[in-house]
Amino acid sequence: MAETGKGVTAGKLALNVQKRLSRAQEKVLQKLGKADETRDTAFEELVSNFNKQMAEGTKLQKDLKAYLAAVKAMHDASRRLQDCLADMYEPDWFGKGEMDTLAEDTDTLWLDYHQNITDKSLLCMDTYLLQFPEIKARLAKRERKLVDFDSARHHFSSLQKGKKKDEAKIAKAEEDLGRAQKIFEELNVELQDELPALWDSRVGVYVGTFQSLAGQQEKFHREMSSLSQNLNDIMTKLEEQRQLKKDATAAAPKKGEGAKSEETNHSESAGSAPKKPAPPLSRPPPRPTPSPDPKQQNTSLSEDEAVEPATLTNPDDTTQSSATDSSNGELPPGFLYKVKAVHEYTSTDNDELELNIGDIVLVLAFENPDEQDDGWLLGLKESHWMQKKDISAKGVFPENFTQKV
Repeated sequence: MAETGKGVTAGKLALNVQKRLSRAQEKVLQKLGKADETRDTAFEELVSNFNKQMAEGTKLQKDLKAYLAAVKAMHDASRRLQDCLADMYEPDWFGKGEMDTLAEDTDTLWLDYHQNITDKSLLCMDTYLLQFPEIKARLAKRERKLVDFDSARHHFSSLQKGKKKDEAKIAKAEEDLGRAQKIFEELNVELQDELPALWDSRVGVYVGTFQSLAGQQEKFHREMSSLSQNLNDIMTKLEEQRQLKKDATAAAPKKGEGAKSEETNHSESAGSAPKKPAPPLSRPPPRPTPSPDPKQQNTSLSEDEAVEPATLTNPDDTTQSSATDSSNGELPPGFLYKVKAVHEYTSTDNDELELNIGDIVLVLAFENPDEQDDGWLLGLKESHWMQKKDISAKGVFPENFTQKV
């Protein structure tokens, strides 16, 4: 037998053409009402549900892909924004290293979010929809076999009703009818079992898809919120650093002027600010509030607390003060001299000493002189030392808030 193509013979091709012609003829007769059509209302409802289910699943798959495309677009925009910030952020600004790490963590979070939605939501839908084309093809085949069955049934019936009965043709028609009926019923039974189960499975698929999506969204936004808070903290610290530098620069000339107006109550070292501004990473001494009038300041203190300017420059008085201390008891290690607070100072860090006007402070030597910032001293309140005899409460304080005693 002649071959017309790979695996297709001329005879088989002719048989397929004949089947298509017979089916077309049968459908025309059914539409014209000249041949009855086998109908199964219950099965038709199953087919309607299948088509609806396939359309809904396809739409959900399409929308998930659109959502993922939006996530990728947001990721790209976030990366460009982080790169822009990194380019503008100067090396000596606060938190440069933390800023670079934050950008990397943000990029990683977006990548994980995109990948998790792809793996746990979109791929689930892809797998779910893979079964629909095969079932759709079997439904089409069932439809064709139903037409073949009706056609064979009508042919057999017409031979039986004919005036001239040909028993051989009738027997052949009956055989064809039986074969067509068997093929149709096998397909019909399989689909009647599978379509209801497939219809019920949609609930579990939708629940799993959206629960996974919601979980990934909740995790992503929680972690992104933490990174955003870290970014906000870095920006706040950067602004505070800028303001401190600005205040230190603005306060420097004013401290010199204040020293002239208070030279009766302040020594030169205590009243004037450091001549050079502190380095960017050192602690700038704070700006004191304007001192009261020297006369008022002296009258506000008791006569025993009043300090004459001469005592600040008389070395004999300093020796006398040290001798008095020695008579009172043991002094803290590293003790240098005493100062009295002439301005209130509120500490801004846990290593700073808070001062009230009139507090006597024992000045201590720094264990490492390199740790001392210009304009700052290390000390311990005398009252604390007299009561507890420990130096755990020591701290740094601005020199220009005190005067020697």
